[in-house]
Amino acid sequence: MATSAYTDGACLGNPGPGGWAWAVAGGRYASGVEDPSTNQRMEIKAALEAVRALDGELVVVSDSTYVVNCFRDRWWEGWLARGWMNKARKPVANRDLWEPLIELVRGRGDVSFRWVKGHSGDLMNDLVDRLAVEAATMQQGRSGEGRPEALGPADVPGRAGSTGGVAAGGRADADRSVGPGSRDDVPVGHLVAVAGHRPPELGGYDPNPVTERVRNKLVEILAATAEIRSDLVVLTGLGLGAEQLGAEAAAEAEVPYVAVLAFPGQDSVWPEAGRRRYQELLAGARSQVVVQAKAPGTKQQAGIALGRRDAWLARHADEAVVVWNRQDPVVGRLAHSFQDALGETEVWLLEP
Repeated sequence: MATSAYTDGACLGNPGPGGWAWAVAGGRYASGVEDPSTNQRMEIKAALEAVRALDGELVVVSDSTYVVNCFRDRWWEGWLARGWMNKARKPVANRDLWEPLIELVRGRGDVSFRWVKGHSGDLMNDLVDRLAVEAATMQQGRSGEGRPEALGPADVPGRAGSTGGVAAGGRADADRSVGPGSRDDVPVGHLVAVAGHRPPELGGYDPNPVTERVRNKLVEILAATAEIRSDLVVLTGLGLGAEQLGAEAAAEAEVPYVAVLAFPGQDSVWPEAGRRRYQELLAGARSQVVVQAKAPGTKQQAGIALGRRDAWLARHADEAVVVWNRQDPVVGRLAHSFQDALGETEVWLLEP
C-alpha cells in the first residue's frame, strides 16, 4: 500500500520567515524553516523533504497547485528540454529546490502527487498547515511520530501577513470572498483582465491544438507585460474556455491571478471533471472577488450576473486580453466594452 504524506508550506509575508511541514496519518511528521523565503519555496521544500524521508510507494498530498501541477501536467519535462527555462523563456524560479525534487521523483518512479483543497476540513491538511505556520512563526522545526502536541493556530487566509500564497500556483487566499460595491474589493496592482470564447469556439472541451496555441500566446503576453509591470495581476472569471486559459497562463508565466466570480457556486451545474478543474484553479488564485453575493435562480438571472461581472472587470482593469475570432457578436460586444472603458490601445484582441 502507498503511504500518503501530507505537505504544506507557510510564509509570514512574501518574502518573509518561512516554514514547511509533512506528516503521515498515525506515523511520522517533520517541519523546518527558511528565512527569508516565499510561499512557493516552502510548498516545494515540504514535498522535497517528504520524498527524501519516506521510502516505498508514496503519494504526496498538497494544497499547492504549483507543486501538484508540475508533476501532473509534467511541466518539468519542458523545463529540462529548455535548459531550465520556462515557456516564457525566463529561468525557472526556485530551481535549487525543483531540481533535487524532480531528480528524486524521476529516480524513484514510485512517487505520485494529489491535490487537496486547503482549509476545507481535511484533518491531515489542517495538521500540516498548523505545523508549517508554527515553524514559520517560531522559526524552529520539530519532528516525531503520532499526532504532534500543542499545535498552534491554523493559517487565516486573507489576513494581513497571511501565509496564503500571493504568487501564482502557491497556496492561495482563495477562501477570502469580498462583496460588491466597495473600492476595497479591487485587488492592488496593474490589473489585466482575460476573457473571451467558451470551448465550442476553441476546438472543444478537451485539450487540443487551438487551446494550446491560445494558452501559449497568453503566456507570452503576460510574461512580456510582467517585464514592464512588476505588480502585474491577472483578473479572470474562471469560466470554461478563455477565462480558465488565462488562469493557467498566469500560473505558467508565474504571475498572480485573482478570481472575479459572478456569483458563488457558478460551477454547480458543470460536469464533475469541469468542477474539479475549476476548484483547482480557484485554489491557485491569490484571492477572489464575488460580484453578486446571492446565487441566481434562473438562467436569465445568471446571464444578468455575468453581465455585472463583465462590467466590474471593465470598470477596474487597466488592460484586457480578449480571445475573439472577430465573428462572434457576443464576444465582440465584450471586446468593444473593454475598448470603450480602457481605450483601444489597452485591449489585446487575440484570435484563437
